[in-house]
Amino acid sequence: MDKKQVAIIGAGISGLLACKHCISKGFNPIVFDLESDIGGVWLKTIKTTRLQAPKALYQFTDFPWPESVVDHFPTQQQMLEYLRSYATHFDLMPHIKLQSRVKAISYDGPASQTWNSTGESFPSEGKWNVTVNHTRTATTQVYIVDFVILCLGRFKDVPNIPEFPAGKGPEVFRGKAIHSMEYAAMDHDKAAALVKGKKVVVVGFGKTGLDIARECSSANGPEHPCTIVYRRDHWKLPDWAPWGIPLTYFYLNRFSELLVHKPGEGFLLSLLATLLSPLRWGISKFVESYIKGKLPLAKFDMVPQHSLSKDVRSCMILYMPDPDNFFDEVEKKSINLKKSKSISFYENGICIDEDNTQIEAEIVIFATGFKGEEKLKDIFESSRFGHFIAGSPRVPLYRECIHPQIP
Repeated sequence: MDKKQVAIIGAGISGLLACKHCISKGFNPIVFDLESDIGGVWLKTIKTTRLQAPKALYQFTDFPWPESVVDHFPTQQQMLEYLRSYATHFDLMPHIKLQSRVKAISYDGPASQTWNSTGESFPSEGKWNVTVNHTRTATTQVYIVDFVILCLGRFKDVPNIPEFPAGKGPEVFRGKAIHSMEYAAMDHDKAAALVKGKKVVVVGFGKTGLDIARECSSANGPEHPCTIVYRRDHWKLPDWAPWGIPLTYFYLNRFSELLVHKPGEGFLLSLLATLLSPLRWGISKFVESYIKGKLPLAKFDMVPQHSLSKDVRSCMILYMPDPDNFFDEVEKKSINLKKSKSISFYENGICIDEDNTQIEAEIVIFATGFKGEEKLKDIFESSRFGHFIAGSPRVPLYRECIHPQIP
């Protein structure tokens, strides 16, 4: 029997895992990635980016970190070397086609033959057509496969930039307005030169916004302060062991999953989550008290209005390495913090809409995330499949893996 052909789109962590699993099951995977190297989101980051989870929580179960990596939070280069070693160790590279952009995916087969109706991974009829543009050779090829695995990632490629009314957007700004994706794609020396001696405004206070602001403050100091403009506060971790107890004991385990309500849960799980809600509240307050004691959040009006548990559930919690250094920069006015629900541009910077405060800037960097669902939706020739993938603000998939109405 011929081996089943599986197309895997994306050569980041998920793509590498999918490729290894397909090989172990006797399939023939082909991995396509538009970049010139493997690594996915780790391939292009800003200079100071590090893993924000301890490496023990971020490794392949069958390929641990090498002993030579002693940092608990590896750098971008260490991450890339680790991923390349994984791909080499399991002989994945022969299956990977780099500089290969997938332009379209279409399905030839019965429209009614879905996961829901057959229960089989590979339909008895039907094939997927994957149209790929090989950028290095400037050729286009259509691959016919039995199955497609999307490992595109949601945090790259399609930037999320706020929309502005006419006359109040970046077009009226005399300076330079870019997305963090563009900043991360620059050579590190070029990125440093871009912000050196400039007044920079960073819009967004997630991990990327924090890293960029720290780079700017390190380069410019209080003479050219960096301003972070953000909508609301989120909880920030000074370390991963509140009161000496690893955070994984509170949130990252199977028991903690019982404490929260989940979509489509049955009566017993719903009842259990309700009965355990006082414990959930107590754990949240316990960790919050530690964070408030370690970080001067109240001093800088940075105490979130919601619980830590909410940020954990929505993956909005942020690890802040070397927090004393960050708050020293805020104290010295090398970094300014400004909360605002909306902003607009004027010739020389941005305007805070709530109080009409004007902040002068020469560069505005949007660290406002990505529209990952857009590239998932647009990759299908069928608008019906695209709607299944991106029919709501959040990708409506079971664990973001498979929609039952796609073959």
